[in-house]
Amino acid sequence: MKEAPAKNLAFDLMRVTEAAALASARWLGKGEKEAGDKAAVDAMRLCFNSLELSGTVIIGEGEKDNAPMLYNGEKLGSGNGSEVDVAVDPVEGTNLLAFGRPNSISVVGTSPAGTMYNPGPSHYMRKLVVPNAAKSVVDIDAPVADNLKHIAKALGKDVNDLVVFVLDKPRHEQLIKSIRQAGARIQLHRDGDITGALMAVDSRSEIDVMMGTGGTPEGVLAACAIKGVGGQILARLDPQSYVEKEAILNAGIDLREILTVDNLIKGDEVFFAATGISGGSFLDGVRYTGNGAVTHSMLIRAKTGSLRYIQSFHNWDKLMKFSSVDYD
Repeated sequence: MKEAPAKNLAFDLMRVTEAAALASARWLGKGEKEAGDKAAVDAMRLCFNSLELSGTVIIGEGEKDNAPMLYNGEKLGSGNGSEVDVAVDPVEGTNLLAFGRPNSISVVGTSPAGTMYNPGPSHYMRKLVVPNAAKSVVDIDAPVADNLKHIAKALGKDVNDLVVFVLDKPRHEQLIKSIRQAGARIQLHRDGDITGALMAVDSRSEIDVMMGTGGTPEGVLAACAIKGVGGQILARLDPQSYVEKEAILNAGIDLREILTVDNLIKGDEVFFAATGISGGSFLDGVRYTGNGAVTHSMLIRAKTGSLRYIQSFHNWDKLMKFSSVDYD
């Protein structure tokens, strides 16, 4: 039996990410990482709590970045309506925002209560993200050259056509060498591996694959989007310190487990929204117009596979009459 169209929660989530982006973009390039993040957190919390849902933060922020947090376990929403797990990153790329670099974004994902992977004390995971056409040909344990060869074939390209997104970190020195030896091209980014994962599965992007170790929370957030647009994320927890490793083992989490998009997010009642803050190659950033601002967002509903890019025009004279968020 066919279902009538249901409400697309992603539109409500876009209001949340727009608010965070509009508030935090005031701090672009000012060198104050915590202030920009706090502005986004405060705006995101205010807007979230106006929504008719009962949310629990599974993927929050704060501990790794020493930033103001929407903390794990925090309750969001009115307390009425659907019970959902929530993943948030008010500013993905706090350093990007603070130093005026491209590709900082504000991100939210939700799934039904009990369906979102809880990484516990894990901060880092190794990731391999590919678009839909290559989702069945990759193996996280295979040599880099083999994966690139199979991805290229699946995409109808030569290996030297491929562009690989890699975070520019010392831990990736050998990975970068292996990609170059295989003949593929590389885009190195200082931060922003949610953006990297989204670009890898976005048909508009020049990125074909993302490789390397990045944040575990960011991996779960990216999985919310990948669940809707297709593609695959293969991941394994990759602690970067003895303390992190011991905490993961003490929590009873198997470091050998290979996680997929379906392990990270179960079911398909998944919604995702992202709004650009500092602009760049993925989403344009906030542009202030004097009497308002313009934002650019991405919305995904997994059940229908719908993907929307939305440009919004905000009018301060009208918005400030009722909004609790200070956008000035």
